[in-house]
Amino acid sequence: MNGRFKASGGAVGGGLLVAGTTSDAGKSVVTAGICRWLARQGVRVAPFKAQNMSLNSFVTREAAEIGRAQAMQAAAARVEPTALMNPVLLKPGSDRSSQVVLLGKPVGELSARGYFGGAGGSSSGKTLYAGRREELLGTVTDCLQELRRTYDAVICEGAGSPAEINLRRTDIVNMGLARAARIPVMVVGDIDRGGVFASFFGTTALLSKEDQALVAGYLVNKFRGDVTLLEPGLAMLRGLTGRQTLGVLPFSHGLGIDEEDGMGVSLRGAVRESVVAPPHGAEVLRVAVAAVPLMSNFTDVDALAAEPGVVVRFVDRAEELADADLVVLPGTRGTVRALEWLRERGLADAVARRAAEGRPVLGICGGYQMLGERIEDDIESKAGTVDGLGLLPVRVRFAAEKTLARPVGEALGEPVAGYEIHHGVAEVTGGDEEFISDGRGRSLDGCRAGSVWGTHWHGSLESDSFRRAFLRRVAADAGRAFVPAPDTSFATLREEQLDRLGDLIEEHADTAALLRLIEEGVPEGLPFVPPGAP
Repeated sequence: MNGRFKASGGAVGGGLLVAGTTSDAGKSVVTAGICRWLARQGVRVAPFKAQNMSLNSFVTREAAEIGRAQAMQAAAARVEPTALMNPVLLKPGSDRSSQVVLLGKPVGELSARGYFGGAGGSSSGKTLYAGRREELLGTVTDCLQELRRTYDAVICEGAGSPAEINLRRTDIVNMGLARAARIPVMVVGDIDRGGVFASFFGTTALLSKEDQALVAGYLVNKFRGDVTLLEPGLAMLRGLTGRQTLGVLPFSHGLGIDEEDGMGVSLRGAVRESVVAPPHGAEVLRVAVAAVPLMSNFTDVDALAAEPGVVVRFVDRAEELADADLVVLPGTRGTVRALEWLRERGLADAVARRAAEGRPVLGICGGYQMLGERIEDDIESKAGTVDGLGLLPVRVRFAAEKTLARPVGEALGEPVAGYEIHHGVAEVTGGDEEFISDGRGRSLDGCRAGSVWGTHWHGSLESDSFRRAFLRRVAADAGRAFVPAPDTSFATLREEQLDRLGDLIEEHADTAALLRLIEEGVPEGLPFVPPGAP
């Protein structure tokens, strides 16, 4: 099959844009599934998302920051993620502003109104986006073009809905990208929410004639029941729009990959559901994760949930920490704001009581910073000097330059790897022992004081032998007869998950029609569905 695609000698490989009727319609999952299905056919495939808004990010080997969803899609495609796959990343810092990451590096903070060029935004924000829309579109299309020259096929993911007519003028991720690159569009709809036929029809009918000419078909996601009951509606939809439905994917629990937003469905739940073995020891281990504001990279705890007998839950009340064997303070895009939130809700006092009792606490990135004695922040919150929780002998100063790295080291006598994404620079002034070292006596990151641990390294718990060693320490400190299973492989579980996504496409999508779209591009003669964009 690979011979059917052409990407060498300057030729451009095939492409497809996976759009959605709404946010969370399943675009990320479908894109990953198509990537895995194509990779299994021997096709050299890469994912792409022109512009992503997410607090879950990843660091590539060239020290570029991209959305975690694109990193997972790259894993589905069995290729190394690069900044080309997500050239624009927006990291919300509040309801109204985001840090803009361009080609893997932060370039500034902008209000939403300023970014999209709306009236009333700051003059600097309006100039940055409105004056550079063509430049940004040129950047993302150049990245896509480079990927298409390198790979046989590139599967692009849209954002939100392509029918957000208030944003069409500034769009560089949905129909704006499809128009610029002349690639076909498949629209995904979540039937579990209801109204999927109206959503497909309305999405198409709200696009301009030129945009509609690129919408080649639909994909129904999360269907429950007998698919034959759906067929009359699919036939009517084709009659109304002139476009076929390219597949009906069944509802299946735990099919998420690393999420972009929120914490509703992440790999933690999927991995937990795939583990059928009972606890390896006599007791379970309960982990409570503080659901702090602007929580980032909460996928760090997915590896904990992958362990048989580890129960992970997100909490926002002090009393919910009472029966937890381990409390995790996760990363956040607003360390000072999250610290205030912990204090307002009584969680700060509850964590301090745990530490005094010798009960385990782990802080990751922003959570690590909150556990320290003092935070000097003139960058993120501009709050100046703020007292931390005082549970670790650490002082944190926010630097203008963001640390982006993929470090490796040793912790608890086991190899560990992770990735760093932070402005805060930690000065460790004491502690009972180093946390992560180079294996030759030089500390690399973090510290421990009593039962309180902290590190800037995201993803460290994905290192199997280190995770087991850490959980053994936690169980001992918590007085639990919990024993980690000796053979849990997080990487294997993740591969199984990606294979399940590939199976969904192979078994329930019209793969022949998908191949034609990817190879041959937009079909001719797609009819216009009135009224079109106003």
